[in-house]
Amino acid sequence: MNQEVLTTISIASLILWAIGAGYAYKDNRRKALAWTAGGIIIFGMLIAWLWIKLERPPISTVGETRILYSFFLPLAGSVIYARLRYKWILTFTTLMSAIFVGISLFNPDTFSKGLVPALQSPWFVPHVTLYILAYALLGTAAATAIYALCLRHSPGHEASICDSLTSAGTALLTLGMLTGALWAKESWGHYWTWDPKETWAAITWFSYLSYIHLRHGYPRKTRIAFGVLIFSFLLLQMCWWGVNILPSAKGQSLHIYG
Repeated sequence: MNQEVLTTISIASLILWAIGAGYAYKDNRRKALAWTAGGIIIFGMLIAWLWIKLERPPISTVGETRILYSFFLPLAGSVIYARLRYKWILTFTTLMSAIFVGISLFNPDTFSKGLVPALQSPWFVPHVTLYILAYALLGTAAATAIYALCLRHSPGHEASICDSLTSAGTALLTLGMLTGALWAKESWGHYWTWDPKETWAAITWFSYLSYIHLRHGYPRKTRIAFGVLIFSFLLLQMCWWGVNILPSAKGQSLHIYG
């Protein structure tokens, strides 16, 4: 793996995203979206390059999913900026992408050509891709909720975008769980085993469903619903990477391949 190429392309993308974020604060919507799109295209080329170098989709390790997450974040941020003109959203997605890219670049074991047999299932690629896209949408929803809670006025306008992002993200989580169940059946002979990763995935899924039901049943309880949404995103972090450090997962989880 050519670390120099990886670093150069990543930095170039981050610079373009930062320029786009700067134009957002100058109220220049066209240039903000254009520079951000340029960074997305370059970063997409990086993912394509990794795919060629690894001879497989670069989504098989936690580090690789961080790279994919860094690609989806500006996409979600661009949609929100184009719709709501939030000046801060592109700055947020740029900073988060920089953090995730930086973590991956400073970990030499991020990329590996070798795949254990369980990861060679055709269900693996859609399973991981659906989840990472969901993580980007739900992360942006959580950031919007935090922003809304800091406002003094009623956050009704922000609630609509949070509802849309969360509904879409939860739908993707659902599809991710279904494809994961099919993957598990093919690889291990069971659709669901209450593996620690699967358990946290179920907890996270129910938490996001709670937000959706709360918003439909009690539409005026916006701030309480935002609290549930932020808490759900914390659970999502446990599902994504936090479960890997739990004692119950080490040596027992089918989702730890090291």
